[in-house]
Amino acid sequence: MSAVASLTGVTHQYGETRALDDVTVSLPAGQMVGLIGPDGVGKSSLLALVAGVRRIQTGEVSVLGGDMRQSRFRSRTCPRIAYMPQGLGKNLYMTLSVFENLDFFGRLFAQGPDERMARIAELLDGTGLTPFRDRPAGQLSGGMKQKLGLCCALIHDPDLLILDEPTTGVDPLSRRQFWRLIDRLRQRRPGMSVLVATAYMSEAQQFDWLAAMDAGRILATGRPDELLSQTGTDNLDDAFIQLLPERKRADHQTLVVPPRPEHNDGIPAIRAEGLTRRFGDFLAVDNVSFEIRPGEIFGFVGSNGCGKTTTMKMLTGLLPANDGQAVLFGQPVDSSDLDIRKRVGFMSQGFSLYTELSVRQNLELHARLFHLPPTEIPQRVAEMIDQFNLGRYESTLAGELALGIRQRLSLAVALIHHPDMLILDEPTSGVDPIARDDFWQQLIRLSREDGVTIFVSTHFMNEAERCDRIALMHAGRVLAVDSPDALAAAHGSGSLEEAFIYYLEQADGTPAGKLAPRPPSVSGVRQGGAVRGFSSVFSLRRLLGYARREMLEVRRDPVRLTFALAGSLLLLFVLGFGISTDVENITFSAFDQDHTPASREYIQNIAGSRYFTRKPAIEHPNDLEDRMRSGELSLAIEIPPGFGRSLRAGRSPEVAAWVDGAMPTRAETIGGYVTGMHRDFLARHALRTGGQMASAPLADVQIRFRYNQDFKSLYAMVPATLAILLVMIPSVLVALGVVREKELGSITNLYATPVTRLEFLLGKQLPYIAVSMVNFVTLVLASVWIMEVPLKGSFPTLALGALLYVSATTGLGLLMSAFARTQIAALFGTMIATLLPAESFSGMNDPVASLEGPGAIIGQFYPTTYFLNICRGTFTKALGFQDLQSELLILALFAPVLILISLMLLKKQER
Repeated sequence: MSAVASLTGVTHQYGETRALDDVTVSLPAGQMVGLIGPDGVGKSSLLALVAGVRRIQTGEVSVLGGDMRQSRFRSRTCPRIAYMPQGLGKNLYMTLSVFENLDFFGRLFAQGPDERMARIAELLDGTGLTPFRDRPAGQLSGGMKQKLGLCCALIHDPDLLILDEPTTGVDPLSRRQFWRLIDRLRQRRPGMSVLVATAYMSEAQQFDWLAAMDAGRILATGRPDELLSQTGTDNLDDAFIQLLPERKRADHQTLVVPPRPEHNDGIPAIRAEGLTRRFGDFLAVDNVSFEIRPGEIFGFVGSNGCGKTTTMKMLTGLLPANDGQAVLFGQPVDSSDLDIRKRVGFMSQGFSLYTELSVRQNLELHARLFHLPPTEIPQRVAEMIDQFNLGRYESTLAGELALGIRQRLSLAVALIHHPDMLILDEPTSGVDPIARDDFWQQLIRLSREDGVTIFVSTHFMNEAERCDRIALMHAGRVLAVDSPDALAAAHGSGSLEEAFIYYLEQADGTPAGKLAPRPPSVSGVRQGGAVRGFSSVFSLRRLLGYARREMLEVRRDPVRLTFALAGSLLLLFVLGFGISTDVENITFSAFDQDHTPASREYIQNIAGSRYFTRKPAIEHPNDLEDRMRSGELSLAIEIPPGFGRSLRAGRSPEVAAWVDGAMPTRAETIGGYVTGMHRDFLARHALRTGGQMASAPLADVQIRFRYNQDFKSLYAMVPATLAILLVMIPSVLVALGVVREKELGSITNLYATPVTRLEFLLGKQLPYIAVSMVNFVTLVLASVWIMEVPLKGSFPTLALGALLYVSATTGLGLLMSAFARTQIAALFGTMIATLLPAESFSGMNDPVASLEGPGAIIGQFYPTTYFLNICRGTFTKALGFQDLQSELLILALFAPVLILISLMLLKKQER
C-alpha cells in the first residue's frame, strides 16, 4: 500500500514540552486517514509537519514522494496540499464575505478571473452556501464557517486534504453535512487523500484507516474494525482506553450513572423565563425558558456559538438580560446579591484560574474570596485536595498542570465554598476519555450523594446521554427539553444524535448541497505534479490578492481607519498648537520703590510689549515672594529708590529682574527679553536727552531672520509634526496588520499556500502606503488651510518625499512585526522604536550634526532625519526637487533595505 506521507523518527518540542516523541508511521494514500486522541497528544503538530507549515526539528517527513525539509520541494508541492487548521474558521477573515474569502484564496493560487469565478460558483452551490455569498464570515454559524473553510482549502483541487479537528464544536447536522460533502468530493476525485484529526470517536468509526495517539506517540494503527478486534471492544472510545498504557488505565472503571432518587422537588433550583440577550444587532439568546430541579444533572447541548455560555452567564448574574428573568432558588438573579452568588459554583469554558499560583494557593485564594471563616479554610482545602486526588500536585503551579488535572482543580475551586449548584461550561472539552470519565464520576457523586444541582453544557452526545434531562439549543433558541431517552424515542430516532439532527432540520430546513460536476474549462490540469500556470518564485496576482484583502479589511475596520486618519489630524493639532517654543504672555509685575515718571515709563515700556502681560503692582517684598511661589508671576521687576535721579545724572541705574527658573529654557528666554528691553530703554532715553549711553559698544550687531521672519514656532512645529506622524502611524498600522494574523491564526495561509514571503510582505504593505498617502494629503491640507502654515516650496517634491518616507516607515512596521507576537507588544514596541528616535535623534530639536556617539549614528541611519529636512525645506525655505534630491535619494534606499531585512526574518514555516 503506497503512502501519501511517511514520518521516520520524528520528534518535536515546544520548550520542554515534547509534542511528538520519536514518531514513525506511514499514512496510506487515497484513503480517509484519521488521527484520534484528546487535545495535547500531538495530532496538530503531526498534521502541521505533513502540511509543511511547521519546521522539522528531528527526523524525516516525506509527503507526496518528496522530502519536506527541502524548501524548493515544499514550494512545488504546496499547490497539491490543502490545509485547514484547527478552530472554527481559523483560516478565514471574519470581516470579508463568503465570496470575498473564496476570491482571496483563488488569487493566492494565481487563478484567472474566469477560472476563479467558476470554481467559487461550484463550491458555493455544492455546500449550500450560495444564499450566503455576501454574508460576512464572522456572522456565519459554526457549521457554515467550517464549510467555507473547506471551500477555501479546496479552491485549487488538492491531492492531499489535511483537516485538523474540522467538526469540533459543530452541531450534529452540520457535522453530517460536512462529512457527506467530503464523501462526494472523494467520489469525484478518488485519488485524493484525506488526513483528519478528530476527538469524536463516532465519526472516526467511518474512516478507512486510523492512528491512535497519546503523549506524542502512536499507540496503534489500522482500520477501525482492526482496532476494535485488537482491543476486544465494540466502540472506539473503549478501544482507545484499552490502547493507553497500563499506568493510565489501571484504576479506570466503566462509568455507571445511577438513577436520580425520587423526591419532592419543591422550588426549582433554576428557572429561566424568556431570557433574551442581544449584542448590537446580533440576537445571541432568543426567548429561552426552562427549569432545573434540585439535585438534577441538567445538560445544555449545542454547538459552539449557539448561546449556551451567554445563557449560563445570565443565570449567574455575570451578564444582564435584555428581556426575561432568571430565578435561582426562588429569587430573581441580582448580580449584587452575594448571598445568592455564594450558593453557585461556576466553572468557565476556558481555564480561568491563576497560572502563577500553585494548586493549594488557588484553593486558598478562592476560599477567602467566598468569605469562608479563616479557621475552616485549611480543613476545606485539605478536603478538596483529597477528594479530587490533587495531593501530588498541591505545590505545582496551575499553569504547569496537564489538561485533565486542570479540570479537576477547576472543579475543586468551584466547590470550595459548599455551593448548592454547579454551573459548568463545557468542562471536558479536549480531555482524554479516562479523565472525562473520572470528571463525570465526581459530578454523579455530587448529584446523587450530596444533592448538588449540576448544570453542564457540552457538545458531546455521549456526555449528554449521562444527564437526567437535557435542553437542545441552536442559534440562541431551545429546541426541546426532556430526558435523553425520551428525546431519542419521541421521533423513533434511536439515538440522541439522530433526534438532535431531526430538531435541527426542523429549525433550519437547510438541506446539504449537491456537488456538481466540474466544467472541463476549470479542471485544474496538472503537468508533472505541478499546477499549470503556477509560479513558485513571484506572482503579481498573489501579491495583489493579499493587498486587496488587506484593503478590504482596513475599509471595514472603523478603529483602524479612525486611528489612521482622524487620529493623525487630532495629533497634528495637539502637537502643532500644543507644543510651542514661543515665549509669550509672560505674566509680570513691578515693585516700584522710586515712584517717579522715569520708573513708571520703564514699567510701561515692558507692559507695552506683546511678550508680557502686566499684573497688579507688588506692594511689599513678601508679596513678591508669595506671588512668584504660587506661579502667578513669571517675572518680577524691582526698581530701587533713586532710579530716576541716577537716570537724570547720566548713570546706568541697576534694576533687579526676578525670573521663575522652574523651566530653564523659558527662564533664559525671559532673561534675554528683559536684558534687551533694558538696554533699549537706556539707549532711547540717552538719545532723547542728548546724552551718551554709558559703556556704549564699539560695534553693533544687527540680527535678521530668514525663512521664519515672524519667528513663530508653529512654522517649525507643523513640518516636524508631519514627519513624526508619518513615521509612527504607518509603522503601527503595518505592524498590527501582520501581528493580528499571528494572533488570529490566519498567518497559516502564508505557510500553507503558494504565496511567497515577498508577496506577503508587499501585499501587507501596499494598502498602508495608500492609506498613509491619503493621510499625508489630509495633514498637508489641514496645515495650510486650518493652521495657516504656508507651503512655500514644491508640493510634488514634498509628495514624492512622503511616498518614499511612508514606504520606509511601513517597512519599519514590517520589521517590528517580525519580533512581536501580540498586538499589544507590536503597538508599544513600534511606538517606542519610532517616537523616541524621531524626536531625539532626527533633528527635530537639535541638528543631527550636533549629536555625538550613538545618537549621531541613529540620526544618520533613520529616515525621519531626511524627511524632516524635506518638510522644513518645502514649507519654510521654498526648496524644490533640485535642492532636495540628495535627501530623496537616501530616503529611496530605506524601503528596500528594511523589506530585505524583514524578508530574512520572516519564515515560511512555524517553529
